[in-house]
Amino acid sequence: MIVSPPLDERSRYLRRLAVRTLDKGERGHVGSTMSLIEILRVLYDDVLRFRADAPGWDGRDRMILSKGHGCIALYVLLADKGYFPIETLDRFCHRDSILGGHPEASKIPGVEASTGALGHGLPIGVGMALAARIAKRDSRVFVVMGDGEINEGSVWEAALCAGKHALGNLTAIIDYNKLQSAGPTREIQDLEPLADKWRAFGFSPVEADGHDVAALRDVLRAAPEPGRPTAVICHTVKGKGIPFAEHNPTWHHKAKLEAAVIAQMYQALE
Repeated sequence: MIVSPPLDERSRYLRRLAVRTLDKGERGHVGSTMSLIEILRVLYDDVLRFRADAPGWDGRDRMILSKGHGCIALYVLLADKGYFPIETLDRFCHRDSILGGHPEASKIPGVEASTGALGHGLPIGVGMALAARIAKRDSRVFVVMGDGEINEGSVWEAALCAGKHALGNLTAIIDYNKLQSAGPTREIQDLEPLADKWRAFGFSPVEADGHDVAALRDVLRAAPEPGRPTAVICHTVKGKGIPFAEHNPTWHHKAKLEAAVIAQMYQALE
């Protein structure tokens, strides 16, 4: 069981934005969103090189949210950084909105790859990392995946390729919340020993508390090991910050939550 530091005001603020998005869209993957907040917060606050006013800037780092169903967390960070107005969150999953239930690169500024079918992000990230090397750009590529997602064979094919090409500019981040849509990962497809698996595929693995902002900063800011891609295994809590949703697989996805439940979610984040 993870005993993380208490959530600070910024983490609570970002979660309140996520609840606002969920409420206005009347649906969303609550558990996956809340487990991702600190990972994405640290990437966008402290690590990634980007220009919100020029999303296509060639010198930017690339961040792919491969577990696309956790998109509310990404949308909240993109809005917070000025890629689009905060008010756009209120149109989540509306027919006239750019913000759908999975991120689309052709519609949303700051989204590097359209993801939804799981297992696609790391293969795309390998291509981006190779392209950066060929173009002699010093850009880094980060791919955030779910622990259930890495049941997909395409993830391990891409990992083999990344190891073969010694992609030191590539970092795979695993949101290891121990639950997937149908139940605990250990029962559906046990991943342990997870760090050893990534090491065997040529990665340099490191583990961190996925809700400890200071620890994540240290890990994600660290210079990558030359000639080896990095795998950061983030131990997280599904539904983090909403006590009645934490560790609860029924909160993987929710639709049309009653106003009283939304109020309880806000209250938990005060």
